[in-house]
Amino acid sequence: MLYNGKCYLKSALDGTIIIINNEGVYAVKVAYFDCFSGISGDMCLGALVDAGISVKNLEKDLKRIPIAGYRLSSRKVERNHVAARKVDVVIENKRKDKGPKRWKEIESIIRKSSLPVEIKLKGQTIFERLFKAEAKVHGESFDTVHLHELGAVDTIIDVFGTIIGLATLGIERVHASPVNLGSGYVELEGGILPVPAPATAEILKKVPVFSGHIQSELTTPTGAAIIKGVASGFGDMPMMEIKKIGIGAGKNDFKKIPNVLRLFIGEQPASYEKHAEKVTVIEANIDDMNPQVYEYAMEKLFHAGALDVFLTQVIMKKGRPGVKITVLGYEGQREDLTRIMLEETSTTGIRFVEMKRSILQREVKMVDTEFGKVRVKFSRLGNGTLKMTPEYEDCRRIAKKLNIPLVDIMKKISTIS
Repeated sequence: MLYNGKCYLKSALDGTIIIINNEGVYAVKVAYFDCFSGISGDMCLGALVDAGISVKNLEKDLKRIPIAGYRLSSRKVERNHVAARKVDVVIENKRKDKGPKRWKEIESIIRKSSLPVEIKLKGQTIFERLFKAEAKVHGESFDTVHLHELGAVDTIIDVFGTIIGLATLGIERVHASPVNLGSGYVELEGGILPVPAPATAEILKKVPVFSGHIQSELTTPTGAAIIKGVASGFGDMPMMEIKKIGIGAGKNDFKKIPNVLRLFIGEQPASYEKHAEKVTVIEANIDDMNPQVYEYAMEKLFHAGALDVFLTQVIMKKGRPGVKITVLGYEGQREDLTRIMLEETSTTGIRFVEMKRSILQREVKMVDTEFGKVRVKFSRLGNGTLKMTPEYEDCRRIAKKLNIPLVDIMKKISTIS
């Protein structure tokens, strides 16, 4: 990545997110998944590797997850005259995957991994959605249902490989096209099911989909869960300057259309950011809930992808003191965020409104200080305005270790030029 003529190429796994700048202007790095021929976990990995992610580095990062018995295979293929990258999760000794398939087992693996918290939470959210869909369509409970047709190791690698790949590329925002589901029937261990498979259909509620009259399953439950979990919106490609294109191959080679997933990676320069992005604000007033519950509810909301959650003290009818909980998210997240507010708080109703927001262009860098390495967030406008904010958790750790007042640590680090 370039900044003032210098190249920065650091994995977002270590907390560093570099914002590309073109001619001295910061820009947001965005990705667009073109699902014209569906989407699956292996197609996602193929598109990311084709876009420049090193298979060797991806395997290294995936080793932070305590699972074994697999390797990644990558090769160039052709799908209806289109060159693409096919990436597969190969199970050692070609044995059938006997790995953990229930939520508690997979959740434990995620929790024990040494991945960054934000990546753990994103992956956990995707798996929660996958298990809830499986439980509903099979008439089982969330805790007892298992991934019926999915290999646990394959699915974990597909999900976290995609999240890690996007983070490594420094993607700030993900968009996606309407999703092609395919048509016909798919033969599974439990029998023949219509396309889309019931779990896929359940996951893709509220997502624009279509059938391209291809007699095959184009979108798998894993692919559906991934794109629902990472995309902030679905529709036409947003305005961007395309920098890279990755093409991931599916398992089929159709005559009508290439069975590939296209991944466009580009930049939205600061000039484009004048067009504020759409967000949804969800609110509820509460006056009858144990205050200890708020922290748990907020954690669940952030876990589900909320952009921000905050509490405001208010005076309600008859002079009763209350709390207004406000949640900020993208429109595609509204259903999940609303459900959590209704389930995890005492409110019996919520309100929501669509708004627009403009944000500064942000860059998080590891900075050497007299106290050691500290993450610092740099916020800029196109005119060069700069704000510097040291990461609270890093400052807190240093303050406790050195027994120095936290405010002094933060003040000294904030004076870095």
